[in-house]
Amino acid sequence: MGARPIALMDPLRFGPLDDARSRWIAEGVISGGSGYGNAVGVPTVGGEIVFDQTYQGNPLVNVLCLGVLPTERLVLGRASGVGNLAVVLGSSTGRDGIGGVSVLASAGFSADDDGDKRPSVQVGDPYEEKRLIEACLQLLDEGLVVGIQDLGGAGLTCATSETASRGGVGMDVDVSAIPRREPGMEAHEVMTSESQERMLAIVEPDGLDRVLTICERWEVRAAVIGRVTDGGALRILDGFGGEVLADIPATSLHEDAPLYDRPRSEPSQPPGPSADDLPAPADPGADLLDLLVDPAWVYRQYDHQLFLNTVVGPGDDASVLKLRHPTTGAETGRGLALTTDGNHRWCAVDPRRGTAHVVAESVLNLACVGARPLAVVNCLNFGNPEKPEVMWQLSEAVDGMAEACDAFGVPVIGGNVSLYNESAGSDIDPTPVIGLLGVVDDLRRRPPGATLVDGHRLVVLGPEATSLGGSLWGAAHGAPGGALAPLDSDLHLRVADVVRDLVSGGLVDGVHDVSAGGLGVAVAEMVVRSGVGAHLARIADHRTLFGEGPSRVVVAVDPERLTEVLAIAETAEVPTVRLGLATGSRFIVKGLLDVTVDEVVAAYTGRLPEALGVGTTNR
Repeated sequence: MGARPIALMDPLRFGPLDDARSRWIAEGVISGGSGYGNAVGVPTVGGEIVFDQTYQGNPLVNVLCLGVLPTERLVLGRASGVGNLAVVLGSSTGRDGIGGVSVLASAGFSADDDGDKRPSVQVGDPYEEKRLIEACLQLLDEGLVVGIQDLGGAGLTCATSETASRGGVGMDVDVSAIPRREPGMEAHEVMTSESQERMLAIVEPDGLDRVLTICERWEVRAAVIGRVTDGGALRILDGFGGEVLADIPATSLHEDAPLYDRPRSEPSQPPGPSADDLPAPADPGADLLDLLVDPAWVYRQYDHQLFLNTVVGPGDDASVLKLRHPTTGAETGRGLALTTDGNHRWCAVDPRRGTAHVVAESVLNLACVGARPLAVVNCLNFGNPEKPEVMWQLSEAVDGMAEACDAFGVPVIGGNVSLYNESAGSDIDPTPVIGLLGVVDDLRRRPPGATLVDGHRLVVLGPEATSLGGSLWGAAHGAPGGALAPLDSDLHLRVADVVRDLVSGGLVDGVHDVSAGGLGVAVAEMVVRSGVGAHLARIADHRTLFGEGPSRVVVAVDPERLTEVLAIAETAEVPTVRLGLATGSRFIVKGLLDVTVDEVVAAYTGRLPEALGVGTTNR
């Protein structure tokens, strides 16, 4: 499209930490992601990592990439101009990745055919990718490209049909002209290979020599493989003028492709017992420590300071980058904020409301760094949609996302799906992952982050209504069921506005949204980040301590500003609870728990490195 990649985020989900294979997969994914991202020169500035039984057979690796471009450089994946040339740029085509996304997204595995259907993994080369990025950007800067598209799922079949369909044209493709890295490849293998680091560019014949010169400069392979035609047919040829191997309307593989209308039915059984029916824990302090996991070891494998643009990096509610002019590189004084969020427990209980809660959490995460939301993308990770219960989950989740985005005034500008995530007949919990982009209007004041200051007051902004349904605490005790707390969209927007104003105005010295694990985990994470203890009251029981619900944020406030902060919230009709005091070396919740800061830090920072057999995180 003409954008320079400036940041990556990687929401990751694996099987339980006590499973050796899940740990092995996690280590491999993290190593591969960090090695490729660091080498290609794009910082990974955040993401998520989740370990849960539901992903033991089907780990999820989602990636979000953010880019910036001057609007005049925008070029779409659209072919136009009869006689223009289709040029494939980048790596040669091999058998790696044949039947990858195109198979995995459209069929399930059984125990018998698991090995037969599993595709070969694409072989990535980050240095080839870097050269390809630079070559494409120069081609776009010089106006040499009419249309451009990456080669992803189904490779050239998808790229040629989509670009032709969008432009209302046809295309002749000479399969024999496509550079290959392996001998003896069949035409269908060449057309469906998902080999990495490849682009399809539509260029005018008069500009071809300059295109080839630029590609030679960047050591990027370029080959003319086709031409734009009229009539709308996508033809695959064995040499121009040779045998016609396929002749099909391009739109039939794109806009006119068949639409599924599968049966849908609500599951007859809840995901499990309700956490609301569990007795009070004998030791809430021990329960709290068991819920804490620090993702720092993961994100420290990535270089999140490439380009020196990262203002707020991994570990906070959202990441913030400097927004530089895409041509001159000059700082604008504004920032881009980015967050990814998902919660399979909420969505297993109620896909519609759970997905809306995830969108709401993303909005609040951006508010915690002083950002206004601009646009949503998503990845919808679900099980086998041929099962009516899974199709119902998918339909409900899409409706929930649409309703929430409409209520919050945020457009959905893109996304993708990952279906058939099942193993041995068991589907993953519905896992819609939301990526939300926002803007920080003034970067002169850095967001305070999830920290505490000794002597400051802790205040909860937002409603008191919570639930143990779908909660982290409930799942840890074998009771993932129940009902979710309600979402009041109007109140949520007011909370987000107040939080954004408090952060932007420098009126709070610590801020953290309340999400998985409830108030207990939220404050514990602030304790870890600061090394300062907390003495809390007005938490009646474990339901208040571990209950989860939308629209809640903990802020740390200087006592001299407390009256002003409470007045701002009251004016906006945002409920508040004065929770307690940041002080000392213990985390105390009156009548419920009393643990040392050292115990909280050890539990939080030690669990993941210990399970993976790596060094303990230092903070």
